[in-house]
Amino acid sequence: MTHIKTVFDFQAEVGLTKHMGNLPATRELVKFCQILPDYCVLDVGSGAGRTPVYLAKQYDVRMVGVDIHPGMVAASRALARREKLEGRAIFRQADAQDLPFEDDFFDAVIAESVTAFTPNQQQALREYVRVLKPGGFLGMNESTYLHSNPPALIVTWVSQEAAMFARFHTRQGWQVLMKNAGLEVMTARVFPLDVRRETVQTMRRYGVRGLVRTWSRTLGVYVTHPEVRQIMKQGASDAPAGLVDYFGYGLYVGRKPDD
Repeated sequence: MTHIKTVFDFQAEVGLTKHMGNLPATRELVKFCQILPDYCVLDVGSGAGRTPVYLAKQYDVRMVGVDIHPGMVAASRALARREKLEGRAIFRQADAQDLPFEDDFFDAVIAESVTAFTPNQQQALREYVRVLKPGGFLGMNESTYLHSNPPALIVTWVSQEAAMFARFHTRQGWQVLMKNAGLEVMTARVFPLDVRRETVQTMRRYGVRGLVRTWSRTLGVYVTHPEVRQIMKQGASDAPAGLVDYFGYGLYVGRKPDD
């Protein structure tokens, strides 16, 4: 029996990953990155594969998804098989800080709620830029502090919800990381957290069948893995007052300069 130690183990087991803004935010990144049919697009930290499969189906692009968690890669490949998209959405296990691709390989790179979890965020961004073709766009969706110096209570709660080791920044902080990686920052838009809207968008993204499958797996994991109960209990803690005033997400798009 697989032992589940982290929230990522749990998400891989039930096939559930998400990012703030959901599909509308993904569509915005596609628009800002000027992604066209037959582009070869990299999704860094592809989780359970929802974004690569969606883009392959809706935008007729060739998707490569990478994730450091082997369970996520397995879940992604299973989703691609169910959607009959194995040839258009392929998945590999890889570290965002050391991507196994040649320089100037992809037409566009997307990273949704992953860079904050990398130990060396600047190195991860340099890797995104390295594998991106000159003139191509990097699109990121990252959790963002809406104001500098948020209250300690909010920082603590956010860190616990995000598995402790994530580091978030203000819009200006994310832009500095992008510029230091050699990007021209084209877009930097921030949005406050809207819990109700996020819940609705998640339901739309997964659909009835997807939600039933996920809930069924969650129930099974809850029964068979006692360690999951503590993880779920931690995730159910009440959000501190004022959270929406300080915490949200940002859409960041940068362009790699032409040679």
